Amino acid sequence: SIERNIHRKENPMLYYEFYESALGPLTIGDTDGAVSSISFGKIPLKEGVQKETDLTLQTAKEIAEYLAGERTAFDLPLRPEGTPFQKRVWEALLTIPYGETRSYRDIAVLAGSPKGFRAVGMANNRNPIPILIPCHRVIGADGSMTGYGGGLPIKIKLLETERGGE
Repeated sequence: SIERNIHRKENPMLYYEFYESALGPLTIGDTDGAVSSISFGKIPLKEGVQKETDLTLQTAKEIAEYLAGERTAFDLPLRPEGTPFQKRVWEALLTIPYGETRSYRDIAVLAGSPKGFRAVGMANNRNPIPILIPCHRVIGADGSMTGYGGGLPIKIKLLETERGGE
């Protein structure tokens, strides 16, 4: 499950830190020992405390290794917040192998809503943990590059990284 090893608390503690990456600055959020957000840019999380944690540091390290072509999978606890449908979509995204892509329709079928490909697009747009939950691997049925929260140049760079820098 996407929220493995998470013990829910009434008032979870959110820490975040800014890191430089090959994609530009990233803001990485850690909620009670699980990655809860990655944002493109330096974006203070108003409900959180800016403080580096072992997890934010490890996440930044794994992303750097991934962007350098040295890592094909992440081994980090995840805690994305969303609706049950969004979580099913994000679970489906985690099944897309490194270096491969799927269409919105493929993900809709995996998420149990075969006609919900537009809703899959919205769930992708709301993915709070891009890169680790690989919404960049979803493309149009005709192979076209479609929207990406970090912008199409970042989506293309992520897909090129996974294809060996083509």
